[in-house]
Amino acid sequence: MSPAPGIDAPLRPPRRCTACSAKPVAWVKPRVDYCYDCLPGGPYTPPPCLRCGSTNYYSQGRCAQCHPAAPAQPGACKECLAWGVYRRHNWKCWVCRWWQSHYPQGVCDYCHRDTRVGDQRACRLCLEQARLLQEPGRPLDLAAANRHGQQLFFANLQFQRARTPRLAPARRRGFRPSTAPFSPSGWSQPALVDVAPDPELVRQRSLAEDSELTRYCAGVVLEHAERLGWSNRQRNDVIRSLRLLQTLREDPTAKVRASDVLQLPSYGGNIISTLDVLEAAGLLIDDRPRPIETYFTAKTALLPPVMREQLEVWLAVMIAGATSAPRQRARDPLTVKVHVMGITPVVTAWAEAGHQSLAEITAADVLAALPSSGSQRVWAEIGLRSLFKTLKSRKLIFANPTRGMKLTTAQATVPLPLDTQLIRAELNSPNPAVALAVALVAFHALTAKQVAGLRLTDIADGRLRLAGRSLPLAQPVRDRLARWLDHRARTWPNTQNPHLLITRRSAPRLVPVSRAFPWKISSVKPRALRDDRILAEVRATGGDARRLSDLFGVSIESASRYVDTLEHPDLATPNAHVPGTSTPT
Repeated sequence: MSPAPGIDAPLRPPRRCTACSAKPVAWVKPRVDYCYDCLPGGPYTPPPCLRCGSTNYYSQGRCAQCHPAAPAQPGACKECLAWGVYRRHNWKCWVCRWWQSHYPQGVCDYCHRDTRVGDQRACRLCLEQARLLQEPGRPLDLAAANRHGQQLFFANLQFQRARTPRLAPARRRGFRPSTAPFSPSGWSQPALVDVAPDPELVRQRSLAEDSELTRYCAGVVLEHAERLGWSNRQRNDVIRSLRLLQTLREDPTAKVRASDVLQLPSYGGNIISTLDVLEAAGLLIDDRPRPIETYFTAKTALLPPVMREQLEVWLAVMIAGATSAPRQRARDPLTVKVHVMGITPVVTAWAEAGHQSLAEITAADVLAALPSSGSQRVWAEIGLRSLFKTLKSRKLIFANPTRGMKLTTAQATVPLPLDTQLIRAELNSPNPAVALAVALVAFHALTAKQVAGLRLTDIADGRLRLAGRSLPLAQPVRDRLARWLDHRARTWPNTQNPHLLITRRSAPRLVPVSRAFPWKISSVKPRALRDDRILAEVRATGGDARRLSDLFGVSIESASRYVDTLEHPDLATPNAHVPGTSTPT
């Protein structure tokens, strides 16, 4: 039997039911720890509301509309006094929640309330009153608009009111760089002791930060946003990140190091766009380690100091090249990574054996440490040959132990066809980026690097112009291209990125996407898909290597690798690809 107490207890937010943890308890006074559905012996039918008779029971004899502490009970915003906010949002409207993270606490110059104050030294209520009375073509008059009081309004409805038409972006009033460019100081005072600041204190100080550097960068942000089509949210995030950065810095007038920008996410800041703005303003010192340097450091951290210094000399020559004799060109970071992958197991084994320097290594030590066979042996031989050649030329070792050593011939792999059903499923992917990328590779055998680097201007009149070649686009590719362009225009209507494929991170910038996009969310890999397309052409043409070279832009040696599959015993089966059927539409 359900209890029937009175409703004289204070109507505070009730606890949750101890059984279901979803609904509030039926009564607070007298204390009941269950809702009516979970009462022992229940469930019971809740009584009607004692005030309005509603059956939408909440707690303490009241419904959700009559209980003052119910989630659906509206109230006034604590900042702008707008009506229609809820307890679960801390009694603040959406705009005031944004103001809380962007403007400091202060006293309004017009209504003299202690609240959040914007750039014009006015609270949001006074600002909305001035906008309400603003005449077309005239600036805001905050003093005159708030002289006789303010008109209250409903919360979260301001963006639906008719407003004065904004001026064109080129003439819009806002932050602009001064005529005299900001000149940062040429020196900085390093910190004696690094102490992690309090995140909440940093946020509060950044709201009131207003230095010459911040004002100059705010103008650069505005011009950057107008040129690249940034949204208001992204522009405000970058301005807020610059204020956070200026608050965290030891020297407020020196140039900004990229390593300092990398700590902004700990305080809710932005990294990529902030770096772009600082670089455009000429205030960035890029001291970020390259990915290959980070990878090298992780692989060689436990080596002896002398051996690690020798490897660092070799790495510097590989990355930057050498202009003094013997001169050497810089290598691609991917090539350097392959060399590091090959030599680190061998060098680590030498360190574990007690060697402190690479000058102690002999030819016998090299042969004994090499893997027995496979690609690991090929990588180790090439890497060690490059390592000892560089160290000998820099006079860091006495003799090159790899001199005269014969290299193992790398075993060429056999390209294999893919499952036609898998390709067809990816061509019909609901993700338009995946469908377009798969179609470009499946029909025209593009590489992942070529797909990522395609620009909008590379496609015109139904033809793809790529590296001096003009390819007529297949009709399935055109259909998926039209679908992607529609998705791109709807999702990023203001982007100025000239590349065909863009993402959320590259849309407000001018850089291409990574080679992993969109293949990281696809079931096929671009290399295997390209091999499948070339194999289909090999079977359709009977193995014409010159035609493969002209059609796909590969060398004769690479074309011969695919032609050799025609006579491969493992591929000469009744289930081999029928000419012209490996690329589904």
